[in-house]
Amino acid sequence: MKIPLVSVIVVLSILAVAPCPLHGSDARIPVLVELFTSEGCSSCPPADRFLQKLDGQPIPGAELIVLSEHVDYWNHIGWKDPYSARFYSQRQSAYAKRFGLGDVYTPQMVVDGTSEFVGSNSGLADKAFAKAFGIPKIPVHLSSISADASNTQHAHLATGTPEASFGSREAEVYVAVALNRAESQVSAGENAGHRLAHVSVVRSLAKIGALKRGQALAQDVQLKLEPGSDSRNLRLIAFVQEPRQGRVLGAVSMVVGVQ
Repeated sequence: MKIPLVSVIVVLSILAVAPCPLHGSDARIPVLVELFTSEGCSSCPPADRFLQKLDGQPIPGAELIVLSEHVDYWNHIGWKDPYSARFYSQRQSAYAKRFGLGDVYTPQMVVDGTSEFVGSNSGLADKAFAKAFGIPKIPVHLSSISADASNTQHAHLATGTPEASFGSREAEVYVAVALNRAESQVSAGENAGHRLAHVSVVRSLAKIGALKRGQALAQDVQLKLEPGSDSRNLRLIAFVQEPRQGRVLGAVSMVVGVQ
């Protein structure tokens, strides 16, 4: 599934090869941090600021890969969030169902698909990160990132191999395109009069393949951006997740133009 803001074309090969392990003194443990937020929600700006802090990589040994996903169900109260889409509301609803929640709420943070809590609660975030650090991950790599004159982003995606110890027979592979930074001057709704800043605002999130136990994946991805998109303000995120938005097995993020 994807929202129609970026067209994704993939060239796929599945390789039965050994994994590329996470190793070395400089290796950091990747942790996927999703924030479901809205510019129409007065309790969301503190969570947005907290996500920016996490994006600054404050935890030694960890690589926090953040996603700001703007839901659309606040749009009816006076301010239409320009970064919102029904797709993110649906993704959040799927998490709510899996976590056994009675309803959705904002701001909500989901860490590695296994922990959820109010997105501005740093104490619960610390507990979720500690849990995530103890779970093995497969490596995910993005490389050969470039743009061409047709406003198309190119990248090569490769993963390691999920072995039996991961407990998953299969997983889904996603790629996201996000605005590195975004701001809005809000003129209506609960945040009227405030200028809000965001980081890693997701503009497209697409499932691009599947990964089976004992197989690695190598894939060329072409991302056709909207006219007027500024490729200098984009980051690419790829992650591997168990079906039905389960546990995240690995993730990577790269700012476009930095390899």
